Amino acid sequence: MLSFVRTMRLAAAMVAAAAVLAAATVPSSADSGTVRIRITKAGFIVGVGGGTGVLNFHGKNYTFRVSGISAGTIGIAHADLIGTASNLRSPTDIAGSYAAGSASIAVVGGAKVASLQNQNGVVLEVHGAQVGLELSLNLAGMTITMP
Repeated sequence: MLSFVRTMRLAAAMVAAAAVLAAATVPSSADSGTVRIRITKAGFIVGVGGGTGVLNFHGKNYTFRVSGISAGTIGIAHADLIGTASNLRSPTDIAGSYAAGSASIAVVGGAKVASLQNQNGVVLEVHGAQVGLELSLNLAGMTITMP
């Protein structure tokens, strides 16, 4: 009877150890998705802009709105951006405030590249084409909201 109790204790200890090891090797639940953003911005000294976007996360599309302001902008421009959103645990993690410093000049067309992070730790890395005339040396703020 005593050896049966020892065997059961040993089996329970082995199951507990296996559970601890399995939990330790589970990868982070953070994931990434793809984004497409369309933004229009206009301004003279202070610029305002807005647009829409789509996050594709785990095979589903989630729409969002983009708004923001910048200082030091002159002109009007439209940008179509694509890229990735990383460190997502759920689609709603993309919502929040993003900030980045930048300097750019676009006349008729030009490339835009940005890497931004919000308070949830989500990192947006986007690139794309800009059409219009914009001269800027700015610290821009962008807010993403989901309906």
